[in-house]
Amino acid sequence: MEEAMEEAMEEIKVYNWGTIKEEIVTDTIKRRVLTGERSMLAQIYLEKGSIVPAHSHDNEQFTYVLKGSLKFILGKDKLKEVIVNQGDVLRIPSNLLHSVEALEDTLDLDVFTPIRHDWLDGTDSYFKASPSK
Repeated sequence: MEEAMEEAMEEIKVYNWGTIKEEIVTDTIKRRVLTGERSMLAQIYLEKGSIVPAHSHDNEQFTYVLKGSLKFILGKDKLKEVIVNQGDVLRIPSNLLHSVEALEDTLDLDVFTPIRHDWLDGTDSYFKASPSK
């Protein structure tokens, strides 16, 4: 047991967002990503008017808006609309269809469990789909 604790202590690390490579997702959306063994943390910047097209994923998601405002359209029939403002956190259950529009320049922090492998291997092709609100 003590050996396992020592191994865990060796894995502790402090990160600084400024040292993490910024990925250009679209011409109006950028992100920085950190992964652990079972969860992922992403810092996302969306310019006002940016659209994340409708998509779903097996990952549970929490979106914490640090600055700005996002409009989420949720569900297969797009019947639920939720505005998430600075200081708000939205939980999106696994496999729920959703799209996002940035109502103003926005910085958010997304947490995913498990890790979004489509982001890591570049198969998140929904960003290339035609935007629909």
